[in-house]
Amino acid sequence: MAEALAAKSAAGAGAREEPLSLGLVPTMGALHQGHRSMMDAARAENDVVVATVFINPLQFNDPEDLRRYPRTLEADVELLGDAGVDLVFAPDEDEVYPEGAPLVRVSSGDLGARYEGASRPGHFDGVLTVVAKLLHYASPAAASGTPVRYRAYFGQKDAQQLVLIRRMVADLNFDTEVKAVPVVRAPDGLAESSRNGFLDPVHRRAAAVLPHALFSLRDRVSAGEAPDLAAAVALVKAQPLVELDYFDIVDPQTLQPLRATDGPLEKPALALLAAQVGSVRLIDNLPLENPDTA
Repeated sequence: MAEALAAKSAAGAGAREEPLSLGLVPTMGALHQGHRSMMDAARAENDVVVATVFINPLQFNDPEDLRRYPRTLEADVELLGDAGVDLVFAPDEDEVYPEGAPLVRVSSGDLGARYEGASRPGHFDGVLTVVAKLLHYASPAAASGTPVRYRAYFGQKDAQQLVLIRRMVADLNFDTEVKAVPVVRAPDGLAESSRNGFLDPVHRRAAAVLPHALFSLRDRVSAGEAPDLAAAVALVKAQPLVELDYFDIVDPQTLQPLRATDGPLEKPALALLAAQVGSVRLIDNLPLENPDTA
């Protein structure tokens, strides 16, 4: 990382007013257009872009889920090259965890025990631990003594993860700006995910009920009406191939559930859900905002 930044610094010597910048995009591989959007955002804002590809065993509470997670490094590197990424860091597990599972980990606290954390105990502790390590690996602090802005890019699709990473960065004083990249959706509305590839055509069609339920909430709120969460839940439950885990409307910053209201939303909110579709667990979310109170 230091060498790449030093080269950029030398190339722009005498003409630069803003500090150099480095954008980090952590991934677990099996890259899709959602990841590409993060690369594009990082490329547009930074002098050097670094992507990581590491399937983190700490965040899988189901060994079978870890075993079947797609491993497509060759295709991933090709996509990263097309996206203009400067450096790819794809370490082995032994490099990230040289002594096996780490004794000391980052705790996600009470926030990490809700929603996804309730269904996947320990998941967010594993996420935060590896993200902390990756932020350290890519840190530009030692790059030739030149001031460097450091940004890390994460997808809004993993809303709870994003909130927790922001909190970790603030609580542990990482000198990193966390950037959220909007959800990328397929033509049927389904949020892009590496897990979508496990859906057969029948379950893929059934899964489309998830974004449709979210859009129904957004449309009501955008029209100045009260969000009808019960109706959105009923829409999902009417699809027999989809088993709903949770569906809630929360504060976007804290993920605290918002009280049900008979009137329009008075502040921005976030609808988030998770469901089992066949053998595949899917998550999604959508911002809700009443234009009259924006």
